[in-house]
Amino acid sequence: MPTLHICPLSRLPETVAASGASHLVTLATLGSTVERPAPIPPEHHLRVGFSDIVAPLEGHLPPGEAHVRAVLDFAAAWPRERPMVIHCYAGISRSTAAAYAVACALGPSVDEADLARELRHLAPSATPNRLFVEIADRLLGREGRMSAAIAEIGRGAEAFEGAPFRIALA
Repeated sequence: MPTLHICPLSRLPETVAASGASHLVTLATLGSTVERPAPIPPEHHLRVGFSDIVAPLEGHLPPGEAHVRAVLDFAAAWPRERPMVIHCYAGISRSTAAAYAVACALGPSVDEADLARELRHLAPSATPNRLFVEIADRLLGREGRMSAAIAEIGRGAEAFEGAPFRIALA
């Protein structure tokens, strides 16, 4: 069964090593430097640069349609023979939003609310970026169900960074 592993930057090397991942998604502020772990070939590493914001803020780039499409397209091309790691700086907002979107995209019959509740159970600090989820919801034709499900679980527990966790895909 294919799995997504979600983690903060500080736990990236160990998460890649422990999971045996073949693919990696880095969600970082534009211009941030993140070293690709050696086991991940360059062609299996997607870097997407945007700030963890949900409204325009001077000097920052919010997630946009091109960012969400890049993640969804990369996930669609992933052969799913080995895990994929998705990370951001803290492992709380951008990476959990992307993992939720990927799980919805790769599981078209998955119930959005059930998946959001599972996300909350697996990652108590998860606070998926609402704008990223909103854009994915529209692109996937989920008619607002993804956004409503994430709103329903609310903000996660306060944390400096999230603990690594994994989502098994259907």
